[in-house]
Amino acid sequence: MMRENESDGAGGWWPPPGHGGQAGPRDEYRGEGAGTRWPAPDATPAPESDYPDTLAFGPPPGGDGPGWPAPEPPRTRSARGGRLLVYLAVAALAAGIGAGATIAFSQHHAGPAAEASSGDVPGPHDNASGSGASSAPLDPEAVQKKVARGLVDIASNLRYSGETAEGTGMIISSSGLVLTNNHVIDGATGVRANLVTSSDQSYTARVLGYDATHDVALLQLQGAPRLTPVSFGNSSQVRLGTPVLALGNAEGHGGTKPAAGIINALDRSIQASDEGSNSTEDLNHMLQTNARIEQGDSGGALANNAGQVIGMITAANTSTSSQSSGGTLGFAIPINTALAIARQIAAGQASQVVHIGLPGFLGVQVATSDSSNPQQQADDQAKAAGHGRMPAGTGSCSTSNQQSGVPAKIAPIAAGALIVGVLCNSVAEVAGLVPGDVITSVNNQPVTTPGSLTAITSTTHPGEVVSVLWVTRDGVEHSRMMRLDPGPAR
Repeated sequence: MMRENESDGAGGWWPPPGHGGQAGPRDEYRGEGAGTRWPAPDATPAPESDYPDTLAFGPPPGGDGPGWPAPEPPRTRSARGGRLLVYLAVAALAAGIGAGATIAFSQHHAGPAAEASSGDVPGPHDNASGSGASSAPLDPEAVQKKVARGLVDIASNLRYSGETAEGTGMIISSSGLVLTNNHVIDGATGVRANLVTSSDQSYTARVLGYDATHDVALLQLQGAPRLTPVSFGNSSQVRLGTPVLALGNAEGHGGTKPAAGIINALDRSIQASDEGSNSTEDLNHMLQTNARIEQGDSGGALANNAGQVIGMITAANTSTSSQSSGGTLGFAIPINTALAIARQIAAGQASQVVHIGLPGFLGVQVATSDSSNPQQQADDQAKAAGHGRMPAGTGSCSTSNQQSGVPAKIAPIAAGALIVGVLCNSVAEVAGLVPGDVITSVNNQPVTTPGSLTAITSTTHPGEVVSVLWVTRDGVEHSRMMRLDPGPAR
């Protein structure tokens, strides 16, 4: 599946529309799709000058895979005429999701204790002798047999966006710690994992934490017996020409599908443009391969010929032009980087980019606007949503697949965050907030714009009680203490 924007104020239900699906390099676009086919692994890579630093991420090409609806037509664009890179997750897209931002109270600092310790996360090991560029040819069957026992198929339920996503994960400890891409679980309200070598062994996975900036997440399988982890190499020892095998949940069909290739570039920096959330993200120091990576491979293993994992599959090109230009592009996070982030998460050490546990969740949809004036926010929201205001008195709460309009009646106040939608059964809906109300403060901190609501609540977490002050569309001011629920992963 592909990576998606983590900004509450970016517009769109949280998570944004188009967020879900097989995890592949970030744009795990959840439109199942038969994965894009690319040139053979031994194809001569295009010159470095042919690879732009800016790459667009978007829904994969179409196809009606089993159990999935046909994806929406891709809205793709490549930077400077370059190739299209996408996150590799498979997702089923929901229909009719309205514009706006659903506020998830995000925890950037304090959080619940993790179920693991830093000592549970292994470090890199020296790459085996003969695994470099001058080594003997890679034996795909032998490598797959060694690595597959430590892989899981991941299925994420994105309840608030009405979608699901599928990707891959790597078992990194016998206690059931699993490493995967953040975009595989981004927006998830529930995650399950199946052992690749035993599809009938399915486990609930708890999200211990994630780093959206570097696209890494750490999960804990619940009730799993002693498992067999993958073996890790050392990504700092990888050289150009190193034979590799990519293994993941290709096309979301379950199991592992091997794709052989070589490392054809090191230390790549790319700018990923996610069409689903109209955002861009920088991914740095990536390993580049010409292995034929597909949708659903996100979070999967890039292994050397000794069966040591040296990278975590994250993104690939899917543009049709690349199929005729003589080279596929796949990108993997160096395993040293991914393990270092996993170790920080396991230790419960939050930072500006590392989140521990799930965020708190209020469940209101605010306008896509930078204005402080609620009336202007309504106008901006109507333009963003592409339709007019809905009749006053309707739409007291919304389900994930209902189109959201803009309230015709708005609270008579000069500044605040206009509510354009409230999720049914959410904390906000229980408290009595409805579209047209305007939130003016949280925990006695003034709310002046939709974006400020996100910023003010950025240090809260599930179970915390916050004071919310709002003005109803009839001009009545209300204040209520609200206990936040666990929100979707971000």
